[in-house]
Amino acid sequence: MIKENQVFDDYQRKSKTFKTMLWVGMISMFMMFGGLTSAYIVSKSRPDWLSDFELPIAFVWSTIVIILSSFTFHFAVKSIKQDDRTKTSMFLWITLILGISFVVLQFIGFDQVINSGFYFTGEYSSVTTSFLYIVVIMHLFHLFAGLISLLIVIYNHYKQKYNSAQPLGIELSAMFWHFLDFIWLYLFLFLYFFK
Repeated sequence: MIKENQVFDDYQRKSKTFKTMLWVGMISMFMMFGGLTSAYIVSKSRPDWLSDFELPIAFVWSTIVIILSSFTFHFAVKSIKQDDRTKTSMFLWITLILGISFVVLQFIGFDQVINSGFYFTGEYSSVTTSFLYIVVIMHLFHLFAGLISLLIVIYNHYKQKYNSAQPLGIELSAMFWHFLDFIWLYLFLFLYFFK
């Protein structure tokens, strides 16, 4: 009984420490995206700003996909807390597939922008499309970190490192994933409505 209490106390202490560290990292990332969107607002006053530029439809689909991935990751965490390893595996794999689909849809969106006659870099680019490119690439960079985290969680899950008493790794990865989803939703709505 004393040993169980000590294990629980150790878990609580580790959980609090790692979650605090993750929050600090996520807040600093949010500040970076806040800076990018602030620069976007300032740049709108430039005479070469494209006011008629529309976001590609693939970005709408990628937004739906990433929101769905948050739900599946949530269900993975819920399943491991119930020691349902089969459902946890299923929801983790679905989350990974949705995450990869999001990345693919982002690149399809880039292709749609170029096919519409807009370019991100070079002689025919504009400040509007360059901003879009930078914002999306920065988010994708962080999403790749989320995908690596998810792959580590899947690996550790199959090594049976998580259970209802020790779900910390899945919880941390899910927190980061939900944060990335929130950031994309914020960026998408900002870019969609603040033209």
